[in-house]
Amino acid sequence: MNRRVAAATLAAAFALAPMAGEAQTPEPLTYRCVGKDKKTYYGQTLPPQCTGLAVEMLNKQGIVVQRVDPQADAEKQAQKKAEEAKKREEDAARKEQQRRDKALLATYTSESDIELARKRALGDNEKVVGEIDRRIASIKTRQGELAKEMEFYQGKNKPPAKLAQDIQRAQDDLKTQEEQRAKKVKDGESINGRFDDDKRRYVELTRGAGSK
Repeated sequence: MNRRVAAATLAAAFALAPMAGEAQTPEPLTYRCVGKDKKTYYGQTLPPQCTGLAVEMLNKQGIVVQRVDPQADAEKQAQKKAEEAKKREEDAARKEQQRRDKALLATYTSESDIELARKRALGDNEKVVGEIDRRIASIKTRQGELAKEMEFYQGKNKPPAKLAQDIQRAQDDLKTQEEQRAKKVKDGESINGRFDDDKRRYVELTRGAGSK
């Protein structure tokens, strides 16, 4: 803990102690703590060895009338802040869920609407997959033509540099299209998952409301 913060915490805590003492024990109070060196320190004012440590205040009879533990207070403050942050997150999540529920009910009027929307979304995705498949087929046809052209030069003259470049370009294009296709297939799975969630939540909201 920062030394200045610790000192300020102790000062604030002990500032009220004389007032309480005047009402019950007018005699001066004694500060006591166990230092970091495991030795016990006393003083009519706060010993420097006690800064930032747990401190007890004793009356004339040696009875502890007050305890102050800056570290424990800091931990309580940290815990309080963590709880407040968690509550804010929970409130934000609840509000977001309410917003989504409202949008869901405004978008669909029945479970059939959800299935129709699913079918349209999947159809659009499958259409893109089909277009990619056609591009892949075209690239493979082109690769076959390039391979035959390369065979023409085997054992003869060195093939033109452009031919090698075309072969490499076709390979790169094929890799790109195959990656895009894999992504679209995965998108299809995500679409199904999203509509499954929407339908499940829609049922919870509508049937739950009807049962109340």
